[in-house]
Amino acid sequence: MGPCRGAFGVFGDLSDGASAVERATRHDEAIARGGTSGTCSPATLVGATFAKGNCKAMISIERAGEINFTYLSGPDIARLDMSDDEILDAVEAGLRAQGQGETVIEPRVHLEPDPAFKGHFNVLRGYIAPLDVAGVKIVGDYVDNYKRGLPSEMALLNLFDPRTGMPRALVDATAITEMRTGAMTALGAKYLARKDAKVLGHIGARGSAYWNVRLLDRLFDFDEIRVHSRRRESREPFAEGLSADLGKPVRAVDTWQACLEGADIQVEASRLPAPEPLFKTAWVKPGNFVVPYGTMSAVELSLTDPMDKLVVDDWGQCKGGKLGSLRAHVDAGKLSAETLHAELCQIVTGQKPGRESPDETILFWHRGLSLSDIALGAAMLDKAKRLGIGQTLRYA
Repeated sequence: MGPCRGAFGVFGDLSDGASAVERATRHDEAIARGGTSGTCSPATLVGATFAKGNCKAMISIERAGEINFTYLSGPDIARLDMSDDEILDAVEAGLRAQGQGETVIEPRVHLEPDPAFKGHFNVLRGYIAPLDVAGVKIVGDYVDNYKRGLPSEMALLNLFDPRTGMPRALVDATAITEMRTGAMTALGAKYLARKDAKVLGHIGARGSAYWNVRLLDRLFDFDEIRVHSRRRESREPFAEGLSADLGKPVRAVDTWQACLEGADIQVEASRLPAPEPLFKTAWVKPGNFVVPYGTMSAVELSLTDPMDKLVVDDWGQCKGGKLGSLRAHVDAGKLSAETLHAELCQIVTGQKPGRESPDETILFWHRGLSLSDIALGAAMLDKAKRLGIGQTLRYA
């Protein structure tokens, strides 16, 4: 092979017996010098660049100059038919990597195009070293979308090779968002709720609500499940669908109090247009496990007072921003680095204790981890490749 020409000039002979690292260095130096346009073999350059970065995974290049990625649509995700255990295992693997210091989590950012639209976008970013994948998810959260016959949350997840930045997959992450949120609620309960918890009270009937109830019941097999949401036309079909899927009665109730008071596990996943303290602290009994995570706070400022332990998914995300169920508690100093017991990942990896007695009253606030999206998305991508599901799209 003769001299290799690239967009910035002649790079020289990249196949003269030099090592891949030396070839990559020559390539970088040639680009820095500048030059005339031409052509080169992407496979040669990619191979050299990989060696320079000590990469363990090669990009799939079917033909010289062509780079592809996988697209998984909403129907593709449905065809994967992920089991409860597959979802829980993937999200727990992400938590374990986080606890072992093998991840990078960038704080989420928000985009609110116009307050009149009653919605915003969240952008979540992260990297999981054991899975050798980085990802960025953009999720829209629009509370009035039900009026248009649209889901309230829609999301796209991009998965990348963390060593080269090349795209691996574009995934409809609407279901991923709902599944991983439910998995985080359930895994929080696995480590923090009483093992004999038998009554679930759940506020909310859209988005992640279904997976909260389904995955919690997978772990606890409740004797009683109560659900409530603002609209009867939402909560009653929600309860009926869960009853059919779980094979047990799920009761839709008319008020927050009827739903939450007396329950062992209390989940607040409401979708309020503005903060309103509808969840009364008086309904929390000793030994309860409480999960408030609505974007707009629905709890009283006193909610943290009876808690023996306060746990979050990621303190870096929880301590900042303007949204979230316990935002006022952070601002008031009720939830701080001093009052925080642990991040859930620290409990999963055994660095901090979870529940230590039946009488402990514990609160878990999760804002939503990019790592959960990435871990579950990677698991779906692996399963899709095994089953031949999805489309291969050309990137470059």
